[in-house]
Amino acid sequence: MIKISKKAKKYIIKLLSKQELGTNIRIFVDSPGTMYAECGMAYCDMNDIDKKNDHKFSFDFFDVYIHKLMLPFLKDSIIDLVKNDLGTKITLKAPYAKILNKSKNFSQLQNSIKNFLTTQINPKLLLHGGSVALYDITDSGVVFLKFSGGCNGCSMIDITLKKGIEKKLIKNFPEISSVEDVTHHISGKHSYY
Repeated sequence: MIKISKKAKKYIIKLLSKQELGTNIRIFVDSPGTMYAECGMAYCDMNDIDKKNDHKFSFDFFDVYIHKLMLPFLKDSIIDLVKNDLGTKITLKAPYAKILNKSKNFSQLQNSIKNFLTTQINPKLLLHGGSVALYDITDSGVVFLKFSGGCNGCSMIDITLKKGIEKKLIKNFPEISSVEDVTHHISGKHSYY
């Protein structure tokens, strides 16, 4: 999935040694599947990890976490270390970051909505440890979504759905008549609010 050069591993270990014990790395893509896609790396501690949705990749002395929605965009990624006159920097090359994955099981509208959720909605929900996925679309244009992570059980989910996601989806996809939540919400420590 992700390859990290020996030089980059040593450098990451050096950076992590200056952080609190238990700090690891998160890799992400902003605006995945679009021409504006940008990859990034950040520190993450154990409180930032969503055990249900984050995939863990273990390396010597540290772990890398990637949200499951980002995995297709980070396929065959390479992390390397580049030294030049200006200093040392880590590079992350992700050949699929700007490529939209199309599933054979989804119609064009479903693919478009799925891409919209991945690129426009989920990056914002990920800030709260949450995500949303397309569950189904009826012939009459009703979209059913399923929330997970910090969105599951969140007391603000109705506002997020009706005032945010539904408005954006209807604005971008006139075929949609309404958006409904099919999540079985359970409040708990995982819930953002």
